[in-house]
Amino acid sequence: MLNNWNDSAPIYRQLAQQLAGHLLDGEPAEGQPMPSVRQLAQQYLINPLTVSRALQSLVDEGFLEPRRGLGMYVTEGARRRLMQSERDSFLRDEWPVLRERLRRMGLTAKDLNWEHA
Repeated sequence: MLNNWNDSAPIYRQLAQQLAGHLLDGEPAEGQPMPSVRQLAQQYLINPLTVSRALQSLVDEGFLEPRRGLGMYVTEGARRRLMQSERDSFLRDEWPVLRERLRRMGLTAKDLNWEHA
């Protein structure tokens, strides 16, 4: 899997965000193991140390838990907590900018169609 890493954040942080996106989608499910560091390094074509840092950041945030000799597992409630964290971040950081842009373009809620992509 080729990724378009950019200079906006360290690669381990970008990977952690991608993995968090998968967790939001329920992959893997709560209580299930994450792919191994080696598998993720091969999948994303990056150094295993970078993968380890990404996984550790998800552990630090409480979304994964290490199980000695077994690997990393998705914690119970991780998806709900991650979704709340993402919502809070969106409403705090992205929504004000987006709302102002919509206002400048003269778009209202009636102009936006949530049901179709």
